[in-house]
Amino acid sequence: MAALSRAITLMESGKQQHREAAAQLMEAVLRDTGRARRIGITGVPGVGKSTFIEAFGMHLIRQGLKVAVLAIDPSSSVSRGSILGDKTRMEQLSVHPDAFIRPSASSGSLGGITYKTREAMLLCEAAGYDVVIIETVGVGQSETEVTQITDFFLLLMLAGAGDELQGIKRGIMEMADGMVITKADGENMTKAKSARSEYARALHFFPPAPSGWIPQVKLTSAYEATGIEEVWDMIQQYYLQVETNGFLQHKRQEQNRYAFHRLFDEQLRRMFMDNPVVREGMEKIEKEVEAGTISPYTAVMQLVNMI
Repeated sequence: MAALSRAITLMESGKQQHREAAAQLMEAVLRDTGRARRIGITGVPGVGKSTFIEAFGMHLIRQGLKVAVLAIDPSSSVSRGSILGDKTRMEQLSVHPDAFIRPSASSGSLGGITYKTREAMLLCEAAGYDVVIIETVGVGQSETEVTQITDFFLLLMLAGAGDELQGIKRGIMEMADGMVITKADGENMTKAKSARSEYARALHFFPPAPSGWIPQVKLTSAYEATGIEEVWDMIQQYYLQVETNGFLQHKRQEQNRYAFHRLFDEQLRRMFMDNPVVREGMEKIEKEVEAGTISPYTAVMQLVNMI
């Protein structure tokens, strides 16, 4: 675990010498990746993502699987810091020898994940973890980028919290491969069953998924430890279908192509910003934009023309 943590830290570093070492590391482990189940989990704050993931992860471990959790915490727009407290909310999973939990700050990255989440996932696969779970920031319908790096996208919803009509909107819901109504216990059970029926009906209005898979809606209670096995069975059914019809191979190819274009864009921006001519002109041009003497478009074109 210590070696894996150091490898992810190296991957997340922005220093040039570390980026080169990280590229060599990824090339070395590439042949050992691709065998894990890649699951993205999202939901609004308070839905119980961490609580669900702990119960879900412990269930997988009891099945003899090794589980890695990459938890993305939101960064403050003021201090740029993050709490990174997911381990404290997963008391059993965080100390189990067959589990690895890595919290990372979003650092302003949109889409619910960080710029290096995919690389961290591949390192976890190379380290021998059978299931890699990516817990997104959980801020709303911008959580869609996780679908570009995972195989199964699980959306957690809370019944009776005003999310029913919001969830029926096109957006994040139509990207989900499965939905889970959390906290389905006690007095909330009636509301949870009603929400399940509403979401199941709404799913029929969406066009068929390219995978041929029909999303399912499940009820769970992490407190009562119910419904977790049904969620894993749903995910297993999904993998059986997409492995049989060849969609999983196609999706993994799309993931690789997406990673290439994203890293290419990131590297181009780094090269541009590292150019000494650009750095020298940046402050002056920024002040002109702030003062409203030139438009942002003109400012960008001036920077581009410098090189």
